[in-house]
Amino acid sequence: MASTRVALLGATGETGTSILNELLKDDKFSIVALIRPSSLQKPSVQAFRQKGIEIRGLDLEAPLQTLVAALKDIDILISAIGPMALLTQIPLATAAKEAGVKRFVPCAFITIAPPDGIMLLRDEKEKVYNHIKKIYLPFTVIDVGWWYQGAFPKLPSGKIDYMTGAGSMNLLCLDGNTPSALTDLRDIGKYVARIIVDDRTVNKYVFTYNEVWTPNQIYDKFEDMSGERPLRKYLSEKEIQDDIISVKQALDANPSDTGSMIMRFIREYQFSWGIRGDNTPEYAKFLGYISSKELYPDLEFRDFGTYLKEVLDGKATPVYASSKDSLTDLVAG
Repeated sequence: MASTRVALLGATGETGTSILNELLKDDKFSIVALIRPSSLQKPSVQAFRQKGIEIRGLDLEAPLQTLVAALKDIDILISAIGPMALLTQIPLATAAKEAGVKRFVPCAFITIAPPDGIMLLRDEKEKVYNHIKKIYLPFTVIDVGWWYQGAFPKLPSGKIDYMTGAGSMNLLCLDGNTPSALTDLRDIGKYVARIIVDDRTVNKYVFTYNEVWTPNQIYDKFEDMSGERPLRKYLSEKEIQDDIISVKQALDANPSDTGSMIMRFIREYQFSWGIRGDNTPEYAKFLGYISSKELYPDLEFRDFGTYLKEVLDGKATPVYASSKDSLTDLVAG
């Protein structure tokens, strides 16, 4: 039987790596990593060849026919592109349509949130989704909740600073009792590998998540496990909204201010899942998502308590280790 040819954009990123690792476990997939030309010689990219992954250079600003040529034999295109380049997926989708790609999985992979004015990230992604629908390209949108890897507090002893960073401020929204769906970053690939070969998910929005916790439940659990009492600083809705206004003003003055943009993303996430309570299975169902729990009740995922033990034992892997703008450096809880 012929393998399914899957092209992955963003294969070296956090989400992309999770997806790639799971696709490699199944011989029904033939994998192509789409890499910007300037990164082709990086050791992390060259290592793909040793795993049997085909590498193709792809400049997303190239002419349309160049993009089409790069996608001609691709069955499924998955994008795990970074947040600053989301709109480059629009010409990529156009090329995928012309190349005959059977399904496009655009870069979603965030918390549940409504479109139009709550989160800039969600709104930028929505522009891509709308273009995909306009050109009649088969698609699947996959959202994943908040990562385990960014959901726990810094400890007073500094024992887990290798994960949280010394600058983490242990911020909780409102009273800390808003539930939010969580997923281990490493499990995202498991869900994606199932979804992309499932006809039930074509032209659908799918919500994948492992467990639902409130921040206070997480802090209580971590306190019990560690024997330490994490600092809890509670943010009001006004504080979050004031910060959002402030960073928007900074971006108006300097649109290329990456630090302000990342802070805007963080505060809008907090407003959405921490204040509004958007990131729940119930709200996902209201918005029309299919749940991974209904689709794949047999899928084995990592439970959050086990993950927290990994963190305390010094065995967890930090995310964004190569970036000074780690999400877990900006917010935990």
